[in-house]
Amino acid sequence: MRTGVCYFPEHWPSEDWERDVAAMADAGLEYVRMAEFSWGVLEPERGEFDFEWLDEAVELVGDHGMQVVLCTPTATPPKWLVDERPSIRQEAPDGTVREHGSRRHYCFNSDAYREETERIVERVTERYADSPHVAGWQTDNEFGCHRTVRCYCDDCADAFRTWLADRYGDVDTLNEAWGNAFWSQGYGSFEEVDPPGPTPAEHHPSRLLAYARFASDSVVDYNRLHADLIREADPDWFVTHNFMGRFPTLNAYDVSADLDRVAWDSYPTGFVQDRYDGEASPDQLRAGDPDQVGMDHDLYRSALDRPFWVMEQQPGDVNWPPHCPQPGEGAMRLWAHHAAAHGADAVLYFRWRRCLEGQEQYHAGLRKADGSPDRGYADAARAAEEFAALDGAGHVDAPVAVLFDYDSLWALDAQPHAPDFDYWALQEAFYGAVRSRGVQVDVVPPSADLSEYAAVVAPALHLVSERLADRLTDYVAGGGEVLFGPRTGVKDTENKLRPAAQPGPLAGLVGATVAQHESLPRRLETAVRPVDDSAAAGDDGGASPSLPFRTWAEWLAPGAAEPLYAYDIDGPADGRPAVVANAVGDGSVTYCGVWPGPDLADTLASELLDRADVRRTDPLPDGVRVGYRVGHTWVTNFTSDRLRLPEIDSESLAVDDADRDVVDAAGDSGPGQSADGVVVGPYGVAVVEGDRVDGLRVARP
Repeated sequence: MRTGVCYFPEHWPSEDWERDVAAMADAGLEYVRMAEFSWGVLEPERGEFDFEWLDEAVELVGDHGMQVVLCTPTATPPKWLVDERPSIRQEAPDGTVREHGSRRHYCFNSDAYREETERIVERVTERYADSPHVAGWQTDNEFGCHRTVRCYCDDCADAFRTWLADRYGDVDTLNEAWGNAFWSQGYGSFEEVDPPGPTPAEHHPSRLLAYARFASDSVVDYNRLHADLIREADPDWFVTHNFMGRFPTLNAYDVSADLDRVAWDSYPTGFVQDRYDGEASPDQLRAGDPDQVGMDHDLYRSALDRPFWVMEQQPGDVNWPPHCPQPGEGAMRLWAHHAAAHGADAVLYFRWRRCLEGQEQYHAGLRKADGSPDRGYADAARAAEEFAALDGAGHVDAPVAVLFDYDSLWALDAQPHAPDFDYWALQEAFYGAVRSRGVQVDVVPPSADLSEYAAVVAPALHLVSERLADRLTDYVAGGGEVLFGPRTGVKDTENKLRPAAQPGPLAGLVGATVAQHESLPRRLETAVRPVDDSAAAGDDGGASPSLPFRTWAEWLAPGAAEPLYAYDIDGPADGRPAVVANAVGDGSVTYCGVWPGPDLADTLASELLDRADVRRTDPLPDGVRVGYRVGHTWVTNFTSDRLRLPEIDSESLAVDDADRDVVDAAGDSGPGQSADGVVVGPYGVAVVEGDRVDGLRVARP
């Protein structure tokens, strides 16, 4: 496990570089990422290259014992190129051209831009093919940032038609697959099919799904161009790309197939403001949500089933969310450890120094604009020191898989059927319930091999093929345990309803069908209650409590399945089954027809883990998570409270808050140790040697 930083030497006088790079080395940083937006500096006019500044910076980093990660500079085509070849620019659905003056304004399907990409990538990779200081390359930067995966220009229209012809063969097959008899939307040839532009009413959902798939495939192909050129220059380099958090329009699994390792950019206090379901709490505004960030960690680790990198880690306050609260004391260290607990092998902070110009002047760095240390610098240095002590932490061995399906995401995004239905938030409701029991999770596509997992959670497997249904049935019959969420098996792979009751080809496995569904606003009281009240009654023998749900409700018609929960609601669903269970072979399936609240999700998840014989903790406090990575157990505290680990003593700690002012419940000061266990401070971390998942308790002193 290593730390690093992102550096832009072209933004600073060369006389500052020695001081900067020396300070990086002093902090224990080992990787320096550079040159991701440098095309206009490397080639200020066509054919006139200036590599001397980058040569000097690379050598300087190497001289201080660190390694360089270079980037292909294609995310920012320079103005002279835009003027020479204006067709490279993207177009919005209404035809508006995305102009020069920002970034990511090029089209993935532009033949002209692919020519220019090949030219610049060949030139820069050949330049550093013999450098002992360059460890690898990042392709481009944050594919699709600023809603740029989907372009609607003429080049994309032509490429889309070719893509459709390759997929469907003839236009009659396309018309049948999409169901184009509706609203006279049939096509006489592929040449008649346009990208989905502005229309009076909503678009055909099958057409939208097809365009989403096509646009993502376009990025996959463009990334492959970079990867092939990099490997041609030096096959010993690693190739990576920095994905984004909770990013909906790009299939990261498909892009990752051409990478050696996966990286992503983590900004916890920004994410809880601009891509979070609900209003962030005060603690979340200071440290983020561990499950929101954790699900991305696990998705990108699982994309190649190997350790990942955080290529950009938030270093302090950032410029792009609605508000920019200062992170909690120690949060920048906390985030590095949280990533490590999920399988990260490197965490690079963005950026080294707050810039003096351009759009990111209000984005903090590890150093202030004057070069002096900012709040994140000490955190990064401490994380580097602690990572060195933990070196050798192994692979994350996750016993549970959560299925994440981009096709289902795109289909539900086209027809959410409720203003607050959000695929990511529904996924997180189930994911968070498993993580709140200290269980590691792989977030994998439905095509993944599931045979090694003790349990599988499928929160919203909306599009289901017969082949996938057969695979899941075989998994359960062989002893696997599955928990399905709502809106499962609703449509075929072309985004059309089936002439069979939901969950379609999964009906036999589930042992029930969906008789009816409804979407519900949050102002209505929505809850379910156990069918067997006596089994779930409280100690006083009274009726069991109702458990809330939200947004989505399916009325289930059990066949072989056993009803577990029924609706407790003012409406026609009252008393109807909402959750059922079915035994199949040596395993079993639970189908949850509602978007569960935290209590219901925890109950279903803990019962799933028990059936699958997965080791788990007691319920963890909100904002506190436990992660196990061969050899060490992490306890990460995303809250402003102090926590006690009663069963843990200081002798078993590999990392703790020993140099912070920790006060135990009795008011005595101590280095993270109290009379009855270790204390973890606000936004703090404890790393325990060995596997401490069984019986681990976390309490507030």
